[in-house]
Amino acid sequence: MTKKSPVYQIISVPIEKIVPNTYNPNSVAPPELKLLYDSIKEDGYTMPIVCYYDKGADQYVIVDGFHRYRIMQDHDDIYQREGGRLPVSVIDKPLDQRMASTIRHNRARGSHNVDLMSNIIKELHEIGRSDAWISKHLGMDKDEILRLKQITGLAALFKDTGFGKAWLPIDEMENDV
Repeated sequence: MTKKSPVYQIISVPIEKIVPNTYNPNSVAPPELKLLYDSIKEDGYTMPIVCYYDKGADQYVIVDGFHRYRIMQDHDDIYQREGGRLPVSVIDKPLDQRMASTIRHNRARGSHNVDLMSNIIKELHEIGRSDAWISKHLGMDKDEILRLKQITGLAALFKDTGFGKAWLPIDEMENDV
């Protein structure tokens, strides 16, 4: 008998029947939480919340996806658009295995490679995207964008940038006197 992955049986669950677990050590900083909101607002929910169904309580206990759940709780526009329902993938495991699953999900997300991210910034600039656009759509502040630009080569990424005249070289200052 072939076991199918839970992702092939996504169900739509009212958020009121979903509860956080008591053991998730993961936290998300405010800028990344805002980016998650922006992602869900722009793209919708593209990944289900992973839950365990507690029959006795008639509740779905979150194994992975607490922050996606929180976005719906905290943002009425998302709640209204989704009809107060979240996509849920159900796993049936004892508590110790659910704890292990939570940690695996958290740690498996990885991190961004700095060189690859700087190349993305470079490519976005080459197709005409401004720092403001990058900041808004990628959730980066201007200092992070600047650091990534510096990795790929400053000159090409700043070729169309105007610079202020906050100072003048000494020989130019003498000519102005």
